[in-house]
Amino acid sequence: MPEPIISISGLRGIVGSELTPAVASNFVAAFCTQAPAGPMAVARDGRSSGPMFFDAIAAAIVGHGRICLDLGVASTPTVGAFVRESKSAGAIQISASHNPPAYNGMKLFSPEGRILPSQPGTRVLQAYRQNQSDWQATESLKARVRVEDPHDGHLKLILATVDVGSIRRCNFRVLLDSNHGAGSVLGRRLLEALGCEFLILGETPDGDFSHPPEPLAENLITVSPLVEQKGFQIGFCQDPDADRLAIIDEIGHFIGEEYTSVLCMKRALMLRSGPLVTNCASSNMTKWLAEKHGVPFEQSKVGEANVVDVMQLHDALYGGEGSGGPIDPRVGFIRDSFVGMAQVLDLMAARQIKLSELVSELPRWAMIKDKMILTKDQLAESIDKLASELKAESVSNADGIRLDWDDSWLLLRGSNTEPIVRLIAETTSEDHSKALIARAKHIIARRIGIS
Repeated sequence: MPEPIISISGLRGIVGSELTPAVASNFVAAFCTQAPAGPMAVARDGRSSGPMFFDAIAAAIVGHGRICLDLGVASTPTVGAFVRESKSAGAIQISASHNPPAYNGMKLFSPEGRILPSQPGTRVLQAYRQNQSDWQATESLKARVRVEDPHDGHLKLILATVDVGSIRRCNFRVLLDSNHGAGSVLGRRLLEALGCEFLILGETPDGDFSHPPEPLAENLITVSPLVEQKGFQIGFCQDPDADRLAIIDEIGHFIGEEYTSVLCMKRALMLRSGPLVTNCASSNMTKWLAEKHGVPFEQSKVGEANVVDVMQLHDALYGGEGSGGPIDPRVGFIRDSFVGMAQVLDLMAARQIKLSELVSELPRWAMIKDKMILTKDQLAESIDKLASELKAESVSNADGIRLDWDDSWLLLRGSNTEPIVRLIAETTSEDHSKALIARAKHIIARRIGIS
């Protein structure tokens, strides 16, 4: 049986072949052996395989002598907020994030309500590889307890970060595309609290996706035109577990995930000052914004847990990833589409201008992404060759290799979730970015002897 993709913060795989209830149960058993004492929370996105995995995971938690707090369908950031509020020992979100319907997976949370960081995650992974468990006898079994409203605490934290009255006076018309994932549950309550007139697409969280679940321009070709056609001032598009957010402006233009965190940071910097953090695969817009406001800017390795580590190290005002994941420490150290929705509306209310006008104030760079199949040895050879031939103004080896020039950068790194190597370039034009990628691929091919 092929193995699912496993990392320090969870796993994901094709249901039935790579991921089964037995695999999920064994992984949770390992997690229980490493987590501190206390109850464990469990939630799921809308995927049709979710209830099956929920039952297996809940049984493993109860079987390890812990109370299982059943949150039902809830977003990933909601789980994080609940863990902190309930002082749980950790949590498991059943979701394959943006992967296709055939997949499901699990995300592990620490007691701090963040995605499990490196050290505890490594211990869980080792425990899983060693088949560790601590199944209990009958007298030590605990119960599965349904939590009636796991969303309220999260909602209150989000609303505390914005001027609710100002947003309500604007009576924004909003289109929300939850695409049959978990986002509609809190999404409706948030938009109601902000006094918006709204329409939700895919509100039923049943995993019957209306389009491919990753909120990219090519997957939203039926959604984007509706924003202008129906007279909405903004369109919000979530992934299935609602930790990522893409945005469409009032004329139906897909702004893209790279802008989500930057717009939130722009609003934050109108009110407060402090360091900004993003990962090394995200747009230079965050760096530009930090320089414009005279605040420190830090980069992390790719991965939410890595961004959070750097945020905590530098006491950051704000963080995020270019994949559409704003991270506001006031709400939680976790990517949060609802934070993005509320704070972008707050920015629009504060500035009293259209979303397209807000975006026009930001620099327009062109990012191109590509990939290659390379072995670890070939990747190492390619890193050395790129560094020697491309003569960058600065070089970072924190995550693969990132080469920076005054108005452009190139990243080559191994994927955390697929057996491939990713190349990303961002420059002032699409042609320049494509040319930089092409040159890098030519150098790599010549070095390792492939056509």
